[in-house]
Amino acid sequence: MTSATPGSATDEGSAHQPQQPLTMVGPDFPFPYDDWLAHPAGLGSVPPEALGTEVAVIGGGLSGIVTAYELMRLGLRPVVHEAHEIGGRLRSVPFDGHPGVVAEMGAMRFPPSATAFFSYVDAVGLATEPFPNPLTPAAPSTVIDLKGRTHYARTLDDLPQLYRDVAEAWTQTLRTGARLEEAQAAVRARDVPALKALWNDLVHRLDDTTFYGFLCASPAFASFQHREVFGQVGFGTGGWDTDFPNSILEILRVVYTGADDDHRTIVGGSQQLPLRLWRRSPQDLAHWPAGTTLASLHEGGRPRPAVTRLHRTAPANLTVTDAEGAIRTYRAAVFTAQSWMLLSRIACDEALFPMDHWTAIERTHYMGSTKLFALVDRPFWREQDPVTGRDRMSMTLSDRMTRGTYLLDHGPDRPGLICLSYTWSDDSLKWLPLSASERLAVMLQSLREVYPDVDLRRHIIDSPVTLSWEAERDFMGAFKANLPGHYRYQRRLFTHFVQDDLPERYRGLFIAGDDVSWTAGWAEGAVQTALNAVWGVVHHLGGSTHPDNPGPGDRFAELAPVLLPED
Repeated sequence: MTSATPGSATDEGSAHQPQQPLTMVGPDFPFPYDDWLAHPAGLGSVPPEALGTEVAVIGGGLSGIVTAYELMRLGLRPVVHEAHEIGGRLRSVPFDGHPGVVAEMGAMRFPPSATAFFSYVDAVGLATEPFPNPLTPAAPSTVIDLKGRTHYARTLDDLPQLYRDVAEAWTQTLRTGARLEEAQAAVRARDVPALKALWNDLVHRLDDTTFYGFLCASPAFASFQHREVFGQVGFGTGGWDTDFPNSILEILRVVYTGADDDHRTIVGGSQQLPLRLWRRSPQDLAHWPAGTTLASLHEGGRPRPAVTRLHRTAPANLTVTDAEGAIRTYRAAVFTAQSWMLLSRIACDEALFPMDHWTAIERTHYMGSTKLFALVDRPFWREQDPVTGRDRMSMTLSDRMTRGTYLLDHGPDRPGLICLSYTWSDDSLKWLPLSASERLAVMLQSLREVYPDVDLRRHIIDSPVTLSWEAERDFMGAFKANLPGHYRYQRRLFTHFVQDDLPERYRGLFIAGDDVSWTAGWAEGAVQTALNAVWGVVHHLGGSTHPDNPGPGDRFAELAPVLLPED
């Protein structure tokens, strides 16, 4: 429930002094990526002899495009490989004849605390608006439907006392079990010593604890009924019981940084961001002539095709074979696709990484996710039932097959869009064998039980659009979610961009992407790891950052994630 997490970015520290906002800086590696990006000294420079050097960037999602964009600014020549289309899991599917109406099959809501991400959103001139999460001001109304009982609400206070008790139980659990208020104060102040002392202690104590186990250990959640309701309704974005088997550290990273609250959506679709970066010419280009873009550095303005083989060649080079059979060799490469691709879809030799890094890749745990969207004739849900005075339909959280249903309004004179179902993990797998039309039939039947007087099918004006990320050959899942005990694996992957301590034969290949980040599933993690890789490539090619603007590798010893013992 949205109000269950205290300390949102709009809180006031006193009657006159607003608090600093929460940002996704930390807690594992509290480097200020937003400040690094904004500094007039820039991200660094490479030696004159390295200017124009080709660097392979494998994957054209947000992380890959940010990596390529920043390498281009620094005077290097990124060569982007992409299996499908630019955007990755920023995938906005349009509807013919309805410009501006898109189904967000991947990321669709972004917290303002994602400050590095929003620096790029602002740079390319994209507009945003509040996302209608349940029980937020952007949602006209919310319906919670559990165990056959339906409750209509505009705020949490409109729900029965049980739901307010569950919200309070979550707040108390975070305060007493995870020192939430102290942690958020340190995040707001960017107090690195305080944040690291607090978080490192929690990592030692909670790395082996599931989300569900964390709840069960709290006196506030002694009631199974409270835990069940919390799992179905959740907080902020909806039900989180599909996350119950995952590490509680994954959840705490989200709530500490305000990533679960106050979301915004990109008007016209999130895929516009990587596409605009692809075609954008920065004003501060090094080496390249004014007007150079990523598109102009690629033949035909298109990325190279998918990578089919990746291996090392002497001396200290990386050789890439693509789907057209072309073979190119590079001094450095950045891999930004889902890490499981290295295990199955791309032929790799073991010399790419040390064995403990291969182990970490193999242990990566991905969440599945399914969405189905239907285009409707108008935002009919804003019409009021003449008998009850309630909206005809609402943002809906349910224990039925649909789980989360979202209503997306593009104006009274334009078609509306309904995300009929947004599900995760086991709930997503239930949809996997069904076609789009079969999925639609089941969803409409489920929602008919919640809204018996609404004929949803009558309003649908186009074929449904659906996607299950675990069935996508070049993704195999929606995003990483660590299981208990996986912190050590995550640390190996995240810190891979700092390679001075690696044997020389393992250097020059950098991994990035949100599944390498500490906040997988959030675009901010994709941006942060892209910037890590940029620092790594520059350092590998003999470059450096400006003394007034040290990068993540320069401050690594100070900020490094805690190292847990392995013996």
